[in-house]
Formats: sequence, C-alpha cells, structure tokens
Amino acid sequence: MRLPNWPSLPARTRISIVGLALAAFAAVMIASFAQRDARVALFAEPLRPEQVSEVVERLAEWNVPFVAVADNVRIDARRRNDVLLRLSLAGVPHAHRASSSETLAHVNPLTPQAVLDAQTRDGLAGDLANALRGIAGIDDAQVIIAPGRNAAFADESSSAPSASLRLRLRPGEQLGRQTVEGIRQFVADGVSGLIPARVAILDDRGLALGENRNPNDESAALQTSLQSALDQAFGEGATIVRVRFDYDRRSRELRAVRRAPLAGKTIASASLDERYAAEKKHFSRVQASEDRGSDLREERTEVPAGDVARISVAVAVDAERKLDLDAIGAFSSATLGLVEGRDLLRVAAVPFARRPDHPVAPLWVILGFVAAIMPAAFLTVLAGCIVRFGAAPLARAIETTSRRVLLARASQDAAGFAPARVRGALRDEPPHAAAAIISALPAATATAVLELYPPDERAAIVRRMQREAAPIVPDCEAFLDLKAAECG
Repeated sequence: MRLPNWPSLPARTRISIVGLALAAFAAVMIASFAQRDARVALFAEPLRPEQVSEVVERLAEWNVPFVAVADNVRIDARRRNDVLLRLSLAGVPHAHRASSSETLAHVNPLTPQAVLDAQTRDGLAGDLANALRGIAGIDDAQVIIAPGRNAAFADESSSAPSASLRLRLRPGEQLGRQTVEGIRQFVADGVSGLIPARVAILDDRGLALGENRNPNDESAALQTSLQSALDQAFGEGATIVRVRFDYDRRSRELRAVRRAPLAGKTIASASLDERYAAEKKHFSRVQASEDRGSDLREERTEVPAGDVARISVAVAVDAERKLDLDAIGAFSSATLGLVEGRDLLRVAAVPFARRPDHPVAPLWVILGFVAAIMPAAFLTVLAGCIVRFGAAPLARAIETTSRRVLLARASQDAAGFAPARVRGALRDEPPHAAAAIISALPAATATAVLELYPPDERAAIVRRMQREAAPIVPDCEAFLDLKAAECG
C-alpha cells in the first residue's frame, strides 16, 4: 500500500492532521507533567548498603511505595515525616559497625603498633556485633573489648583480656539460659585469650544476663518454646499458652546415715538349725547370729528455698478449629517434660474473641476505582475536547495564515512584473484568488491588470475585492475613477 504524498493532500486534511498531532503532543506533555516523579530522598545523609537493605525491608513490610537507590531511598514527599517517625520508633536503620576489613583498609607499614592494635580490636568488635544481630530476639548489639596487659615489672600483675556486651532485645523477647551461654562462648572464642567467665552481658535495661536470673524467666522461656511448637504444629492463632512456676519457699535439711562393712566382710550374719529325730521323738532348734562391726557415716544435705514445687500449664484452644484436645495435651506435656503427680496441665477449647469484620462498602470501592482512573480519564477527555472543538478553528486559523503568507509572497513576486505577465499568471486562478493577489499590488499595476480581464470576470474580481473581510475598493467604478485621477 502506497502512502499518499504529503503535498498532494488537500489543505484542510493536512491542517487537520497537524492539529491532531499537536493535540496528542499536548496531551502527552500534560500526562508527563501530572505523572512526574515527586519523590524525595528519605534521609539527609547517604546510607550504607546494609542500612538501605534494612529500610527497604521495613518499607516493603509497611506497604509504603519507594524507589531504592545506591545510598538512599526515595519516597513521596508528603509521607517523608511519617515514615521517618515510624523508622525511628522501630530503631531502623541500625548504626553502622565498622568491620575488620574497613578498619584495616588504610593500614600501612608505617602505622604504629598501638594504633594497629586499636583498629584490630574495633574491627573485631564490629564483626561480633554484626554477627549477633542475626540471632533471634536480638535487635542490636554492641561489643567492647578490653585488651590484656602483661606485667612489665616484678611488682606488677598481668591482666587477661575481657569483653563487655550490651544487647538490645526486641519487644517481648527473652533469651534462655542456653542462648546466653552460647553468646558468651561465641564472644570468647572470637577474641584470642578471652575466657567465657570474663565476658559480661547486659540487656537494654542494664540487667546482667545468665547470672541471678529472675525465676519468671524460666516460665517465660518454657511458654515461648511451647507456643512456638504449637504454632508450627496446629497453625498460628490456634492456641494460647500460659506457664507458671510455683516454688517451694521452705529451706530443708536432709539427713542420711550409712553403714559400711569392715575388711570387705558382711556386717552381720544369722543362722538357724532345726532337727527332729523320729526314733527318739526328739526335736532340736539352734539359732545363731554374728555382728562383725561396721563403719557409720552420716550425711546431711541442706536444700535451700526456691526449688520448683509445681509447673502449671494452661492451653486455650480455638473452639472454631475443632482440634484434638487430647493430642494437644500429650504434645504439651512431652514438650515441657512435665512430671506426673507434681505438675498440672489443663487444655480447654474456648471461643476466641475476634475483631468484627467490617466489609468494604461497594460505594468506597467504586470511589477508589474512579479516583485511580480520574487523571487518565481527564487527560483523555481533555484531548478529545481539544480535537473535537479546537481542530476546526485551529485548522481555519492555520489555513488563513498559510494563505496570507502565500499571497504575500506571490504579491511581492508579482509586484515587479508587467501587467500582462501578471494577467497570464492569473489566467487559471478563480476570482477570489485573483482578487486577493491583485488587491496586494500597487494601485497602477492593479488597474492595468483589471483592464486586461473581460468585463464579467473583472466584475466578479472587483466584487470580491469589495468584501468586508478584505476591503480594497468600494466598487469597480470608484476603483477606476480613483486610478484615473491618480494617473491624471
């Protein structure tokens, strides 16, 4: 299929095509302006890669639109303050802890040994803190390493290295005894010459972990363990677990006396001999006992107060799920290691309180959909209105302007020609075109050209020259009289 040549198209068609192209270009520009990126940088200072990852994870969890860049995150400017507040309350992003590769990046052979040792300790502390952040229940960690010191003189004593560890736990989280001891061993193994006994661990409240713990921590640890096990087995939200420890507040003393044999022999022996003679009708009975002595040992054991007297466990099961209560009870008892006859376990099915569901009204759904498509629909309607109502006036304006330009150029070119040559150039032109060109010629040239036309054609040209849109002369007679006066 061969496309038509542009110059061969009618003027009105070309003007309409140009108008439609301009309208489409205007619509695209308006759409681009309406959808321009209005996001701003979330943080004033550039972030580290791990900090960007933390922020991106939280924003994705909160369903906040964002665009991640190399050292920052860009979000809507109207939500910047709210997002910064939420991130601050959540403790995100964490402070950057320099690792060993960062602290030792600028070390050179001229670096003093004291500075090198300090940078090594700082990098090692950063490595340990970054590793502890990945443990479940720990939100942030800070490690301080104190180096050991060798005695330089006889009256001085050497000191072993030590470490202080501060943990910030997540809300509602508690670390078990085994977890605390594992962290202490992990830090001790990470520092040369450090023993676990010289590692101090504090929580965010300033309380020491692993020593003199609150007895309630044991019940919380068992409760967390059973709750997580039930959630994995029966689904989250199916059960609620509560564990309580009852302790014996009395102190007791146990006494035991033990007898040990001497020289490896039995302590005592006894014998009995009974005989009966039928002929003589004689009965004899001989009984003997021997005590070889023993070593008496008395043992006394003091039992302090605080021994576990009972563990009470209550498990509430969602009645709507219709789970097997016996299976849950057996599972809970085995998980906690309850002692039969001492501990108490109760499993009951109860209706859970739930928030009333408020379904979204269809009207709000419709309004949300309308609000979402409103910008695109508005731009589409605007472009259609421009094409519908503005194409014709625009086409006429462009056509009028182009004609005026063409006529002006033609008049300028024809101004220097002889009247006969102008008449020859206008031989095939319609009266309105001839009138437009002749009206732009000098008066003498226009009169001479009109004289070359037949009377009927000259009258038609003069009538068009007398229109209000382009008034040149009032009528033919006045035009000729005026020209005759100018020539006389």
